[in-house]
This record gives sequence, structure tokens and C-alpha cells, in this order.
Amino acid sequence: MADLILNVDFAPSERPGKKEAGNQKHKIFVQRRRALERRGVLRQKQLPVAQPQPPLTGRGPRGKRRGAAVGKDPEKPNSVRPKPRPAAPGPASIARPGSSGSNDSVFPSGPPLRGTAKKNRRAPGFPPQPSKLVAIDCEMVGTGPGGRTSDLARCSIVGYRGDVVYDRYIRPAAPIVDYRTRWSGIRQHHMANAVPFGKAQREILRILSGKIVVGHAVYNDFKALKYFHPKALTRDTSKIPLLNRKGGFPENVSISLKRLVKELLHKDIQVGKSGHSSVEDARATMELYKVVEAEWEQHLMLHPEQE
Repeated sequence: MADLILNVDFAPSERPGKKEAGNQKHKIFVQRRRALERRGVLRQKQLPVAQPQPPLTGRGPRGKRRGAAVGKDPEKPNSVRPKPRPAAPGPASIARPGSSGSNDSVFPSGPPLRGTAKKNRRAPGFPPQPSKLVAIDCEMVGTGPGGRTSDLARCSIVGYRGDVVYDRYIRPAAPIVDYRTRWSGIRQHHMANAVPFGKAQREILRILSGKIVVGHAVYNDFKALKYFHPKALTRDTSKIPLLNRKGGFPENVSISLKRLVKELLHKDIQVGKSGHSSVEDARATMELYKVVEAEWEQHLMLHPEQE
């Protein structure tokens, strides 16, 4: 029997044409992917998922640290990851006064900071400084129809100790119809060298600015000056119940300056037929204020709404 020889090739059949084409496309795809990765334009979802890194604590058998190097990206050996920024310190991490934290230089040593804003508010001066106090008194004449309009004709301002700060006769803008000499003490010859109202007003307001102004029924003086002083800086002796109480008068009644001075200071003012002296009245008003100064200023400090 003749020997039968079979020539069998067990290698898989290849299709050179298709395989070469597939390999070429894959190579082009890989090259483009790597180029896009280097340029950083590859979308995040297309990047391979980063593998969790092993903990850095401990050493291997040969003394090398386990895991990847700090700051290195396992997918990009030559790249360095940016270091995370430290978080802003929260309330719990800020050192308080007296602690050993690193922020002791920021916060002053001492008691806790709670309520510091209220404690730092300056309380009003008690009692007020004498240089901040003045007393004013004005005399008026009649202008307009029948002389029924009251216009300023003299203004006197004295300091805390009665020194005269300002005392001038003032010529109203309108013609004077009634000098009211019996009460004002103003006569026609006083107007010869009188200061025009506009100029006098500027001089007076410059003196009153920032001062505590004492006066008796002082709203009439401010009205004649065409001016209103801040209420917190005004002390009207006709509206201080303490004065009425000390003089034995009803608290809710406006008592005349003459009666208050007679009862509390034991002096007589506004006597005779020559009229009132605005300097004398201003000094008397300041003396009345001094009688109740400490009590009244303390009352206003505790009850500022009653100023």
C-alpha cells in the first residue's frame, strides 16, 4: 500500500489586505489620540479613569515608598498635578484671644470680642465741658403792619462763666415800626451803627456751631435768627422740670425768667423802665442752668429721647 503524505498547515489563514488596513487605521487612531492628549483638548470623559493610588505611608522591602511619586500623574509620567490650595480658615480654626494659636497677633489680647462695638461707643460728655456751653438772649423790635412781626435787633451770647462772647445791635431788613423799648431796651440811635441782619446771622451761627446752647424760651431767639439749633444741643430753662420743682412751681408750666431768678438765685432782673438787658438775661439763664446742671445732664444721658 502506497504511503499517503498530507501536507497540512495549521496556521490560521490571514487576509493580508484587510489586516494591513485594520492595523494602519489603529495606528493612526492611537497617534491622533496621543496628540490630542498632549495638547489637552481631549474631553474629560474620554480620558482613562485614574486608578486609585496606594497609601504613601510605610516603606517597601527595599526602603522605597509605596505608590506613585507625589505630584505625578500615573497616566502622564512627565506631568505634575497642581497642588491644592489651602482652605480658608473657618470660625473654629481662628485663634481666640489668649490662645496659643498662630493668629494671636491678629486679635488683641484681652476678654472675648463679643459686644466690643457697643462698648467702644463714646458716651456723651458728663458733665459737658465749659468751653462747649454758651447762653443766648435776643431782643426784638416790631416790623411789618402794626409792628406785629418780631425781628432781631440785639443778640448777646455769654460763656459758661458769664463772659461776653458776642453782643451787637442788629438792623432788621424791614423798616422798624415799633422799637418796643419798654421790653427790648432798643432805641432809634442804637440802629445807627447796627450790623445788617445777614452779616450778624453768619457771625452768630458760627459761634453756636457745635455748642450746647442755653436759653429761656430759646425757640423765640432761634426763630428771630431764622435758625433751629439741634435739639440734643439745646437746654431751654423754661422747659426743665427740675428748675420748677426746686423753685416750688408746677413742673408742666413755663415760668418767666424773672420769677425763676428771684426764687432760685435771689436776684432781681428786668427792673426799671429802661428795658431788658440781653447780656444780663443771658447770664441769669446760665446761672439757672448751673443749679441743675449735674442732675439734668445725667437725666438726659439716661433718657436721650427727652432732650
